[in-house]
Amino acid sequence: MTEKATMQALARLVPEGSRVLDLGCGDGSMLDYLQRERGCSGYGIEIADANVLACVRRGVNVIQLNLDEGLAMFGDASFDVVLQIDTLQHLRNAEVMLRETARVGRTGIVAFPNFAHWPNRLSVLRGRMPVTRRLPYQWYDTPNIRVGTYKDFEVLAHKNDLHILDAFGLQDSEAVRWLPNARAGTAVFKFERRGGSDAL
Repeated sequence: MTEKATMQALARLVPEGSRVLDLGCGDGSMLDYLQRERGCSGYGIEIADANVLACVRRGVNVIQLNLDEGLAMFGDASFDVVLQIDTLQHLRNAEVMLRETARVGRTGIVAFPNFAHWPNRLSVLRGRMPVTRRLPYQWYDTPNIRVGTYKDFEVLAHKNDLHILDAFGLQDSEAVRWLPNARAGTAVFKFERRGGSDAL
C-alpha cells in the first residue's frame, strides 16, 4: 500500500473542515494532505527534530512533545478528530493515550499494524517473528514496543468504554471489511467516548 493510498483511505474518515490533532505526525504529510484536500486545520505532535523541521517546511503547525508525557495541555473536546496513525505500537502508555485521544477529540482514529494478518500467523507457525512490508523490522531492532491485533483493539476499546463508529482493515490500498483480523495488514478504528460529546 502506498503512503498516498493510505492517507486517502484514512482522510475519508475525517469530516471536511475538521480541527485535527495528529499524534506522532512524522513529517506532517497527513496533516498537510488534510489541510489541502479536506480543508482541515490543527496541529501535529512530534518528538523527532528532523520531523518537526519537515512539518515546519510543509507549513504544518507542530508541537514538539513526547507523547509518553500525555496531553494535559489540551482541554476536553479541543479537537474534532485526533489521529494516531502508526503511533499506538510505539507508546509505553498506549492505553492511557487511547483514553486521552477520546478525551481531547470528539472522535479518534487509530491505525496500526495488525499482527494477526495471515502472513504473520504463518511466520509464527514456522517459529519466526514476521518480517513483512507492514512489519519490516527484525525482532531485535524493531521500534515497535508492542504488537496488537484487530481483535485486541476491539477488546481494549470496550474495556475503556469507547464506542467504535467504524472499523475495517487496509490491505493493498483496499478496505477489508470481511475477516479483517486475518485478511488485512493494517487495522483501522474510528471511535468516540461512549455517549459522544455529551459524556464530556
